[in-house]
Amino acid sequence: MVNKVILVGNVGIDPEIRTTESGVKVARVRLATTERYYDRQTNEAKELTEWHTITLWRGLADVVDKYVRKGSQLYIEGRLRTREWTDKENIKRYATEIMADEMKLLGRRGDAQQSGQSAQPMGQSVPSQGGYSQPMAQSYGQPAAQPAQSIPAMNDDPDDLPF
Repeated sequence: MVNKVILVGNVGIDPEIRTTESGVKVARVRLATTERYYDRQTNEAKELTEWHTITLWRGLADVVDKYVRKGSQLYIEGRLRTREWTDKENIKRYATEIMADEMKLLGRRGDAQQSGQSAQPMGQSVPSQGGYSQPMAQSYGQPAAQPAQSIPAMNDDPDDLPF
């Protein structure tokens, strides 16, 4: 069975960074993805924006803490996780989030226009005089040899979460 999510979007607010009681760093990022399509019935171009909550642990949380801010463009690979809990009014609540396994920094939305360059597709090189520069995307994630168990599972109890 497969549970894999791939997103490219813009960070909507500065990330929340916390440390658990055991000293593990965790970051929460709100990422907006926008789907553009043409509505033939109304002859209009339309946009549909979805907001995603991304949770990043340990080393990925360190990178988020240092480099990610509102407006940053990110590539995220991860897994869907749904948490369930009962609130103070005894109502059952649910939250679906993405547990990130890999992240690539793609830059900020306005970076390309400010430097006079056109925006480049993710991970492709930016042409420069006399050749090509390094790829724009910087990748962070778990090394391929590391088992997936290195990222802890979330508890269902929201009181145990650092947010």
